[in-house]
Amino acid sequence: MTEKIKTGAEGEQLAAAMLEEKGYIVLERNYRHKRSEIDLIVRRDNWLVFVEVKTRTSDAFGFPEEFVDAKKKQKIFQGADYYLFITNWSGNVRYDIVAVNLEDDRPIIHHIEDAFY
Repeated sequence: MTEKIKTGAEGEQLAAAMLEEKGYIVLERNYRHKRSEIDLIVRRDNWLVFVEVKTRTSDAFGFPEEFVDAKKKQKIFQGADYYLFITNWSGNVRYDIVAVNLEDDRPIIHHIEDAFY
């Protein structure tokens, strides 16, 4: 496993734990549909949330959340549309980003709700 993959996996694990502490239920991890991948799909109350996790070991080149570009958002929307279709979800939907910075001994986790709008 490469360092990049290890870093990403660690960030996703930290993000999932943080969301669970906030009362979310993790429904899916690394959900894939065609060319789309959604890091986490979580639910709380009547909200289904599609979460992109961005992890960095340094903010020298920018903050983690700045690396979610229009192309990535489009792929997330495509995967989310399919997930909504196959689950027949009729509640609220939101797209969040969880930015994880592993630069120091203690990770910094920033949850950005409704990040795509």
